[in-house]
Amino acid sequence: MNQESTASLEISSMGVDNRKLGVWVWLGSEAVFFSALIIVYIVMRNRSVTGPFPREALNVTLTAANTFILICSSLTMVTALSAIQNGNQRSLWRWLVATMVLGLMFLSGQAFEFTSLANQGLSLSSNLFGGTFFTLTGFHGAHVLIGVIWIGFVVARTLGYTQSNHLMVELVGLYWHFVDLVWIIIFALVYLI
Repeated sequence: MNQESTASLEISSMGVDNRKLGVWVWLGSEAVFFSALIIVYIVMRNRSVTGPFPREALNVTLTAANTFILICSSLTMVTALSAIQNGNQRSLWRWLVATMVLGLMFLSGQAFEFTSLANQGLSLSSNLFGGTFFTLTGFHGAHVLIGVIWIGFVVARTLGYTQSNHLMVELVGLYWHFVDLVWIIIFALVYLI
């Protein structure tokens, strides 16, 4: 089979690469998953009969800084994709590593927040707020960790990507932007409302 016919096998009937379509479908299922978690959190957070309660436990300033870090990581991811689209493997590597570092900084901030909340007596089993809060933000943190690991694999293969062959960079970027968008929604609904 020649290269042209192999490439046509990877394109779906919608004119999109099958791997990209698969990631979009997967992200759609993840959107449903996070929507369910967010709805449960909204319904249950104010039904706790014992404290600590959201207003007295959550540190909006710390989490706003952590949110800014994650938003910056979206910018570094966009810059990484732009670099390889321009054929610059060295910049791709730098920007992907920067994205990983920012992702790890976000996770460190989240670990600090979880520790602080635990010191205040909030846990998965302390009340409905704690149970739903840690489930929602913990699952999001797990998704960030998966993204950091995936980016690590992409970084390890940086020399294999070219201006015309960089789909994996685009796919990990889709996932990373999804995780960032979900966090912005979580931040607004959990910390600001």
